[in-house]
Amino acid sequence: MAGLFRRERQLARAGARLVAGVDEAGVGPLAGPIVAAAVVLPGRVSLAGLDDSKRVDPRRRARLDAEIRRQALAFAVAELAAAEVDALNVYRAGLEAMRRAVEGLPLRPDHVLVDARTIPGICAPQTAILGGDASEACIAAASILAKEHRDRVMRRHHAEYPEYGFARHKGYGTAAHREALRRYGPCPIHRRSFAPVAQTRLF
Repeated sequence: MAGLFRRERQLARAGARLVAGVDEAGVGPLAGPIVAAAVVLPGRVSLAGLDDSKRVDPRRRARLDAEIRRQALAFAVAELAAAEVDALNVYRAGLEAMRRAVEGLPLRPDHVLVDARTIPGICAPQTAILGGDASEACIAAASILAKEHRDRVMRRHHAEYPEYGFARHKGYGTAAHREALRRYGPCPIHRRSFAPVAQTRLF
């Protein structure tokens, strides 16, 4: 795990004490929000198994989510609903969610590490790192928080719209989800600008 802090230590030696990692979840689904998280970790943490959220099994990811929230110096989570994704387009919505997460931190970071992108409009220097959610501790932590938050949102939506199976597929375009779209049409949390949704009848 020590390797995950290499860049943060380099930045600390250059004077950046507070380094925030930023990542998002939910770019690809046909329904639900895009969620982003920003996390500032202390120099010493105990987060066994920390990794890109996509490579962590659900039980460990839930435990890590709780531990990150407990151990982080600061964190913030932001989400953009499906209607905002449609209005902005999915790429810009992801950037806006990340901007809101950074701006929502209770302290101002000295530097921001971002998974693969550059966030417009934030008041801190930043570095985009390809594959950062697997190589940088603070980005991996952000990916965990974003993924877990979004999954909780989708489980709540499942209670509202059980016919779509959101608790199982979290809004991704699985065969079962597409079949539900064909049968019932889109519900209020579907992204109307996404082709598989736009091609079905609207309420």
